[in-house]
Amino acid sequence: MTFRVVVASAMVVVGLGAPALGQFQDRSEAKGPRIGEPSTQRWQLGVTITADTGPCSGLVGYVPLFVDWPEQQATVIAEDVTPNVRLTYQTVDGIKVMLVNVPNLPAGEQAKALITFEVKRSPMAPPQDTTIYQLPNPKKLPKEVRPYLAPSPGIESKTPKFRALVKEIAGSEESAWKKVELLYDWVRNHVTYEKGQAAGAMAAVKAGKGNTDDLTSVFIALCRTMDVPARTVWVPGHCYPEFYLVDDEGRGHWFPCEMKESRSFGGITEQRPVLMKGDNFRPPYAPRDRQRMLSEYLTGAGGKPKSRFVRQSVN
Repeated sequence: MTFRVVVASAMVVVGLGAPALGQFQDRSEAKGPRIGEPSTQRWQLGVTITADTGPCSGLVGYVPLFVDWPEQQATVIAEDVTPNVRLTYQTVDGIKVMLVNVPNLPAGEQAKALITFEVKRSPMAPPQDTTIYQLPNPKKLPKEVRPYLAPSPGIESKTPKFRALVKEIAGSEESAWKKVELLYDWVRNHVTYEKGQAAGAMAAVKAGKGNTDDLTSVFIALCRTMDVPARTVWVPGHCYPEFYLVDDEGRGHWFPCEMKESRSFGGITEQRPVLMKGDNFRPPYAPRDRQRMLSEYLTGAGGKPKSRFVRQSVN
């Protein structure tokens, strides 16, 4: 018997107050967003598998792990791995993934692979001088940035509708920063937040409403249509976009913004840990597929194990 499990992780979100602007220090990359003082948290990621109804075999799966970003430093501080688990690691589109292999799991036994991280996550503030930024030249983008100009699942950035919208919204503006800001404000003013399943950028524009994922997708689609790289940032229970501009010396920088909550353009007070950045992932065991967010995964050749993916705060 073959089974397959892809589920959303159990999550516990820590409430964090927004820091005062005065807490932002000169810790950031020159001419990029200003990075504030970090909050320190502990999070556990992984999976537990139990052979409740009989022996199981050929169990394989994966769990995305935390990695470092300019606003985040992630350090492994503990591992809880049973001897019957074989672990390897793989990088998938810039994300570190823990590959889990359990060849045999006798009836009544449990396999466990849990990794505890200490995560230092900083809020970000917009740069003080926004006049120095320019639209990037698509032909001169770094290799790792180029994919964020292409369409992704639910981000239909090559459609005539988005080309027309970009021309209408920002066609006459000369400032690169203000061009992107006009796109941001248009989304917040024309696509109303509403709970529900994600429908994609085009459907959200047509309906004039969408969930947080949809608002993020619409903004990203507009940016990419204007040849501004943009991507999704995933945190527990939430997502938001980042856009990419170059400064007066030709250096590129990523700037975050909040679509659903209070207006925040070019910076963000979010302090939940970054799970991953991107929206067009190739799953390790199905590289021809594309996922907007890389989900945890488990499959096997025999038996019916009970599995639980873990993503929780352990502060």
